[in-house]
Amino acid sequence: MAKGNGKTEGRLDLERELPAGQGGEESAAGSVGAKAADGVSEIEKLKAERDALLDRVARLQAEFDNARKRAAREQQEFREFAAADVIRNFLPVLDSFELALKAGDSNPSEFRNGVELIYRQFQDVLQKIGVQQIASVGQPFDPRIHEAIEMVDTTAVPDHHVLEELQRGYNYKERLLRPAMVRVARNGRG
Repeated sequence: MAKGNGKTEGRLDLERELPAGQGGEESAAGSVGAKAADGVSEIEKLKAERDALLDRVARLQAEFDNARKRAAREQQEFREFAAADVIRNFLPVLDSFELALKAGDSNPSEFRNGVELIYRQFQDVLQKIGVQQIASVGQPFDPRIHEAIEMVDTTAVPDHHVLEELQRGYNYKERLLRPAMVRVARNGRG
């Protein structure tokens, strides 16, 4: 079975093919011109759509940048607010120091009592904001929370236990702020 321009087995397909000279060429040329005009309008439509999408992308990028900057600014404001709250807790301690310094020359024992009071006040503020002291003396040495400065030969405490605390260590909400600087016992006992 041969296929051609709408012809089947040598017969004309009258529904699909126009006889020559009855406007077939003219209508074909007209349809090519119409397709070219449609192609130009299609190109213009695609260019307009592309431009609209590029504009939308640019606006979304600007909006994203603004949102990122706003989030960073809000985080900074939150940090400053939190820091202000912590600082506010320490202001009474500072006031007590100022009072102690003014009264320091009058009576040394009162001065000492005042400094001890300030120390307790300071410890209360630290505890209130979530800072805990690390227990060290007499505890087994733990390299995660202790920093060994020296090993001391002694039998006063068991081997590899903290003999003396040189600088106190602190945790903040289960997170190490500073390890305790300690001297560790070394002996034959275990």
